[in-house]
Amino acid sequence: MSIQENLLEIKATLPSQVTLVAVSKTKPVADLMKAYGAGQRIFGENKIQEMSEKWEQMPKDIQWHMIGHVQTNKVKFMAKYVHLIHGVDSLKLLSAINKQAMKHNRVIDCLLQMYIAEEESKFGLDENELKEILHFLQNDTNGMQNIKIVGLMGMATFTANQNQIKKEFLHLKTLFDKYSTLKTKNCQLKTISMGMSGDYQLAIDCGSTMVRIGSSIFGSR
Repeated sequence: MSIQENLLEIKATLPSQVTLVAVSKTKPVADLMKAYGAGQRIFGENKIQEMSEKWEQMPKDIQWHMIGHVQTNKVKFMAKYVHLIHGVDSLKLLSAINKQAMKHNRVIDCLLQMYIAEEESKFGLDENELKEILHFLQNDTNGMQNIKIVGLMGMATFTANQNQIKKEFLHLKTLFDKYSTLKTKNCQLKTISMGMSGDYQLAIDCGSTMVRIGSSIFGSR
């Protein structure tokens, strides 16, 4: 099937409250434009340089999501255009995003990445670190006027064990429910980003409102 057909088939299965991020990392602009032609306007990349090159070449009504691990010294290269940063896993990174957003007179939306998997290679915050960041943001003099925390993100363990994946997704949903009542000027949890090509249906069943799908749209890398 073509990229357009894959995309439309997936969109037909998604509930109205679920946002689709087309994960386009390593794919050429020509492939992204096929998805764009089929109506897709949200693309996810995991390398800032590659995303910036695509941003320069492609239509400006696209929302670019940074879904990979972010180094603080690289934030400046995407600050003028990035729509949502998924993998914020420290106050240091949040401060760097705020500083660079300020230079461009923007407010950048961020998701706090939670560590929910049983894998050493995954990044993310534990609940205590989440509480520390949320507590910091409750202070109106925190100087973070140029970021907004809009939700949580998590990546499940890469395993065929559906029960384990479900347990990890439900853990993220529990954390979201617990802290989504905390609303401040620059923190309002509305989005749960979890689920990829192999497990997005399960993620949606567990409460996901944003899924990151790549290979099921563009084919395997």
